[in-house]
Parts: sequence; C-alpha cells; structure tokens
Amino acid sequence: MITVLVTGGAGFIGSHLIPKLLATGINVRVLDVLTPQVHGQLPQNLDWLNDSRLEFIRGDVCDRLVWEQVLEGVDAVVHLAAETGTGQSMYEVARYSEVNTQATALMFDVLGKQKNRSVKRVLLSSSRSVYGEGAYLCNVCSDRVYPSSRSQLDLENNQWEPVCPSCSGPLDVAATLETDQVLPASIYAATKLAQEDLVRIGCEALGLEHITYRLQNVYGEGQSLNNPYTGILSIFSTKIRLGKELPLFEDGKESRDFIHVDDVTDALLEGLLVKKAPNAIINVGSGVATTVIEVARLLSLAFAKSPNLVVTGEYRLGDIRHNYADINRLDKHLNVRPKVDLETGLNRFAKWVEEQDLPEDKLDAANQELIDKGLMGSSGS
Repeated sequence: MITVLVTGGAGFIGSHLIPKLLATGINVRVLDVLTPQVHGQLPQNLDWLNDSRLEFIRGDVCDRLVWEQVLEGVDAVVHLAAETGTGQSMYEVARYSEVNTQATALMFDVLGKQKNRSVKRVLLSSSRSVYGEGAYLCNVCSDRVYPSSRSQLDLENNQWEPVCPSCSGPLDVAATLETDQVLPASIYAATKLAQEDLVRIGCEALGLEHITYRLQNVYGEGQSLNNPYTGILSIFSTKIRLGKELPLFEDGKESRDFIHVDDVTDALLEGLLVKKAPNAIINVGSGVATTVIEVARLLSLAFAKSPNLVVTGEYRLGDIRHNYADINRLDKHLNVRPKVDLETGLNRFAKWVEEQDLPEDKLDAANQELIDKGLMGSSGS
C-alpha cells in the first residue's frame, strides 16, 4: 500500500481527489496552509479528515522544515498547492513567485538531500495559462501561429481578437497541443511554467517519474465561493443568487475549455495508478471551447433564473482571448476521457451552491484593486 503526499490537499481539486485515493486503498498525507482567501475563515467540505488512513498537516510549502517533515516516507507527491489568481498575480508578484516557484524548488532541494528518499513519482498541477493566447490558424498565411498578448491599446479600441503575427490577418482558434509554443501572459502563468521546468529537470536529475497536467478551467462542487480573484463560475453564482447582473468582460465572446473536477481527479488518480508514468506534459480539458456568454447563460438556467447578462467592455491585462485543449495525450497515456458534459456539470454545481451559505460579493472590490493598479480598464476609456 503506497502513501501519497497531496500538497494543497484541502483545496478544491484536492478535496475531490483525496476520497478517490482513499477508496483505492492509498494512504494519504495532506499538506495545506488553509488560506482564508480560498477556504474562508472556517474550511468546509473536508469530511475525509476523520479517515484513519489520512494524516493532515497544516503547514506552508514555503517552509523548509515543513517539507522535510511531509516528504519523509511517502511514495509519490501530487503537487497542487499554488496561488491561482491571474489578475492578482500582476501585483502580488513576489508572493506568487514564492508560493508557486520557490516552494517547488524547495521541495526538490529537500528531496535531493534526503538520505533515504522514498518518493518515486511527482505529479504537478499546472495550467493552460502557460500557452498564453495558444494556437491559431491564419486564414491568410494558412500557418499555425501563436499570437502574443493583446496590448492595452488593442483592448481600449475593442480589438478583442488576436491577429496573425506575420500578416495581421484574421485567425481561427485551434486546439492547443502540448508541443505548441508556450508564451505566458501573466505572472501567474510565468510561475506555473517555471514550476513545470523545475519538476521536469528535478525529476530527471533524481531519477523520478513525473507527469505535468496542464489544466483548463476546472469547475464543480466544492470550489471556493470566497475567492474573487479566480473562478468565474463562483463569481457568477453569487451574483445570480443575489439577483444581480452578470458582468461579461470584453464582448463576452471570449472562450474557455471548462472541465469538471471529477474528470480532473480521474486523470490525477490514473497518474498514480499507471504502472509507469509517461514523464510528459498532458492537457486536461474537455476539448470544447465555450464562450463566456454561453456559460453564463447555462449557469443562470441551472439556477432556474432568466439570464441577466451585461456586456461591460471591461478588460484585464494578462487575460487571454481563447484557449481549448487537444486531449489526445490524456486518452493515449492515461486512458482517461472526460465524462461530465458542461450542462450536467453546471447543474450539479448549482445544486451544490444552493446548499451553501451565501458569500459576500467581492468582485467589485477585487476589480477596483486592478483598476487602481492600472491592470484593468474599459474599451474606449
């Protein structure tokens, strides 16, 4: 029977993964600092804490002594702990770098110094944000291209769609491959890409197996309803319950690949159970692009409400326009295929949300922070 360390295990993804690990007969050690921004003042949805096969350690991944404690005697690490807000990362640069990048370096520093190292495999939760704008096909050049981040001038002038970097022609979004160019557009994305390199190089140097999961937009029951810096569905669900308008940035036609947390944790579980890890980067998504307008409409209907949508023309620097994943590697290496379609997943999410206490709507305050720091604006402003 193996023992797995799950960092950030009390978070959204971890709280779904851990029951699956326990059901499979895996012993689990959880490390989490229980940040109020994510968990609120009193963490919830942690019923598995009472399981005798689980050890919970409250601690900080930035603390060397904590790593020395939690890495002792474990066979694998699922590294979920991270700061995750794209907008917030643009002005909390040092904190995001410390928690996401330096803490991962610290993990390998400790692993490399262990005399009786038991860890054999590391799974990293990374992000589709490392691709930046991702892959497109140019209608003029007929090339596969990777546009750079949209400028503030473009966004001010309603030029939402990226253009071909070679001919400035119109583009069609393509499913992004793991082999496509990476071009982070935010500090958060840059820290996740640095994490990926640390895991790849660190594992190769120590002879450890590894998988890096580039997650698309993960949603589902149990995600934080308190954090206004990440999770568009959480933000929208609070506004729907309060009877408020749903503000759609840009023109509302930006698109994302929404993947239910059950499908994500199936992929993570299989990464632990597979006989030999592929030592590869694997996209985890639905493989389907959905516009923000459409997901806001479907979510409203899941709450049995008429969609009350307002296109604001507001934008955030560092946001991408489109991205969805090519998921062939997920099937090939892990034999995992997404099972929860978006409408079903949103209905499950809405049912769970209605059972929770109504959180404070913190979006306006979070947006004001971005405005004050020059990281958010409106078209034509």
